[in-house]
Amino acid sequence: MGDTKPAADEAASEQVRAKAGRVRIEDVAEAAGVSMKTVSRVLNNEPNVSPRTRGLVEAAVEKLRYRPLPSARVLAGRRSYLVAMLFDNPSNNYLMEIELGVLDACQAQHYNLMLAPLVYNADDIIDKVEALVVQAQLDGVILTPPITDDVALLRRLEELGIPYASISAKEQNRHVGVVVDEHGAVCSMMAHLASLGHRRIAHVRGHAAHGASAWRLAGYREGLRRAGLRYDARLVVDGEFSYESGYAATNALLDLDDRPTAIFAANDDMAAGAICAICERGLSVPGDISVCGFDDTPIAHQIYPALTTVRQPTREMGRLAATELLKEVRELGSGGIVDVPYALQLRRSTGPVSSVD
Repeated sequence: MGDTKPAADEAASEQVRAKAGRVRIEDVAEAAGVSMKTVSRVLNNEPNVSPRTRGLVEAAVEKLRYRPLPSARVLAGRRSYLVAMLFDNPSNNYLMEIELGVLDACQAQHYNLMLAPLVYNADDIIDKVEALVVQAQLDGVILTPPITDDVALLRRLEELGIPYASISAKEQNRHVGVVVDEHGAVCSMMAHLASLGHRRIAHVRGHAAHGASAWRLAGYREGLRRAGLRYDARLVVDGEFSYESGYAATNALLDLDDRPTAIFAANDDMAAGAICAICERGLSVPGDISVCGFDDTPIAHQIYPALTTVRQPTREMGRLAATELLKEVRELGSGGIVDVPYALQLRRSTGPVSSVD
C-alpha cells in the first residue's frame, strides 16, 4: 500500500504533461534511463543503437505519449522531415496503393508526406517542382510513372542536390528506387493464355509516356514469339491506363472481322473497362473472350468475374521506395534499387478458348 500513492501521482503527472503537450525529450530520456542524444538517435532511426536501448526509448515514448515538435527536429538535424510524392497517373487504384506504402514508411520514420499532382508533359513542370522543393524545403522526392522518366527533371533534381527515389523507372540504372521484371511477367501471362489454347491474343497498351507501356508491349511480343504465335499489329490498340480507354480500345477490337479470343490489358483499370465492353456486346468473359490485366489493384477483386492479373505488390513498392529514399537522405549513397518479385494471379476472367475459334 505504501507505494500506491507515489505510483498514482507519477501516472497523474504523466497524464497532465501529455494533455498539456509539454512532454519533453528530457522526460523521455529520464524515463528510459538514457541520454537525450540517445533518444534523438532512436527518434531519427539512426544506426548503432542496441535493440535493448531502442526498446527502452520506444517504450518511454509510448508511455509518455511524447511527440517531437517538427520545428525542433528541423533545427536539430537541419532537415524538414518532409518528402513529396510526385504523380500524374490516371489509375487511381495504382496511385492509392503506392501512396499508402509511402505513408507506411514515412510514419515509421517520423516523416511527413506531401502529395504533389503534376502534368508530366507541361512546359513548366521543372519550374513547379523546383519551387516546391525550395518553398517546402523538401528532404527528398518520390517519383512515380511517367514523371519518373523525365530526364530533364531528374537532371535538375541532381543539380539541386535533392535525393529522389524512382518507382518503375524506364532506365533501370537509377541509383535509388524499386523495379519489377514487367517484361518477364507479361511473357508468363502470354504463356498462360497460350496454354489455354488462345491464338489471337490482343493487347491494350498503356500510355506511351510510361516506361511500363514499353516493357509490357515488349513482353507481349516476346511471349507470343515463345508460344510460336505471330504478332499482328491490328491486335494492339493504344490506351491511357484508364478504365475509359480500356473500354474504348476493346470496342475497337470487337469491331474487327476476326476478333481476338483473349485480351491482355496493360493494367487492371483498362482490363475492367474491357470486361464491361465485352459484356455490353452480349458476349461472356471468359466463355467468349478471356481478359487479363496487370498490377492486382483492388479493382481486380471488385469486378466480376475476378480478374486474372500480374501481381506487383504496389503498396510494398511504395514502402520500399520511401525506405530507400530516407536511407539516401540520411547518408548519400546508402539507398539502393530493390528488385520486387511478381506473381501471376489466375482467376475466373481467363479460361480455355472457345471451340468456335
